[in-house]
Amino acid sequence: MPGSREVDAMTEVEQLEKGIRDLSPEQLTRFRAWFIEFDAQVWDRQIEADLKAGKLDRLIEEARADYEKIAE
Repeated sequence: MPGSREVDAMTEVEQLEKGIRDLSPEQLTRFRAWFIEFDAQVWDRQIEADLKAGKLDRLIEEARADYEKIAE
């Protein structure tokens, strides 16, 4: 059935949200620390993949050109 996976995903997200709301303050502190680290790792992997795929080449060249103007 089209879209049923999206409904399942929303149910999973809603379950996670409820679980997070039910955490004690100490558990929430631990969860926050874990999630910050997890999110940073996901971000790093995405940046590395984008870099390898050449998606950042234009931005890198622009930054280098700007740096060269300043360094002169």
